[in-house]
Amino acid sequence: MTELSTLSSSLSGEGNNVLQKHVAFFDRNKDGVVYPWETFQGFRAIGANLLLSAVAAVFINVGLSSKTRPGKFPNLMFPIEIKNIQLAKHGSDSGVYDQQGRFVATKFEEMFRKHALTYPDGLTEEEVKGLLKANREPKDYSGWVGAWAEWRILYSLCKDENGLLQKQTVKAVYDGSLFEDMEKERASKNKK
Repeated sequence: MTELSTLSSSLSGEGNNVLQKHVAFFDRNKDGVVYPWETFQGFRAIGANLLLSAVAAVFINVGLSSKTRPGKFPNLMFPIEIKNIQLAKHGSDSGVYDQQGRFVATKFEEMFRKHALTYPDGLTEEEVKGLLKANREPKDYSGWVGAWAEWRILYSLCKDENGLLQKQTVKAVYDGSLFEDMEKERASKNKK
């Protein structure tokens, strides 16, 4: 718990937004804006296949672009402005990111306490489904789809050899370090 409190404190400081750090991986040219082709490249970099990468790029950018660009004219290139990513936070989620995009350690611990019933530090596929069902807000269909897609992709790309989504893996996706680690691991495997 101490490690999570430290993470929460260090990432919720003034000017920091852990949700921005989570999304920044996909900003391949580091200009503060994520375009669909960057989302595609980011998914490919972490090992997603062509179809998943293409679908994710369309789904994510079309779904989030206008929300991160309040007051601006719609852009058919569907850019996501990282500085405003907290505006695209959807309902029916775990609550681990607050409305300002900060990591909430108590919600993270609660998620595992309530849903990791087989193993305290890992979620089975059925437990992920239970988590999604428990977090559903009535008639929030887009939130249901968003949460389902996020967790389904995370589970399929990151489950271990026993079919568990490990707690440290889930924490790493929230703090923004998982994607970089996956890209490095994939690059080192490709070198061999």
